[in-house]
Amino acid sequence: MRIVVLVGLPGSGKSTYLEQMGVRGLSSDGIRKLLADDETDQTIHARVFETLRYLLGQRLAIGRPVTYVDATNLTPEERRPYLEIGRAWGCDVEAVFFDVPLAICLGRNTRRQRVVPAEALAKMAAKLAPPTTEEGFARVTVVTGGSPAGR
Repeated sequence: MRIVVLVGLPGSGKSTYLEQMGVRGLSSDGIRKLLADDETDQTIHARVFETLRYLLGQRLAIGRPVTYVDATNLTPEERRPYLEIGRAWGCDVEAVFFDVPLAICLGRNTRRQRVVPAEALAKMAAKLAPPTTEEGFARVTVVTGGSPAGR
């Protein structure tokens, strides 16, 4: 079993990447919409990620071979729970890092159905720390401009 943690700014292409592969991920936005009928509701952040981790555990318990975690996962602290879950279940945890410049994400953001305020996107970009194997990932794949390149 594998856990694949997507890492990147809003508008970097995470959900599109999964769509193009024909797979569904555990999406923090999707869970927000499911719980609060509003995928922009940031007041339930802790509950959203508690639910996401619960669903991940359920997928592992029934033996799903791969689970994608579709959220920004900007910092090592935000990614740590998935590494811990992976260790507990004895499965590899990989990261896919969407290395897309802020300017491109801002441009794509204006064309999205759910627009993230530009100031919020800039604050997120300042927090973004690329994932590494030293952090505990078995593998880190970097996606730039839509094409994956192993790292």
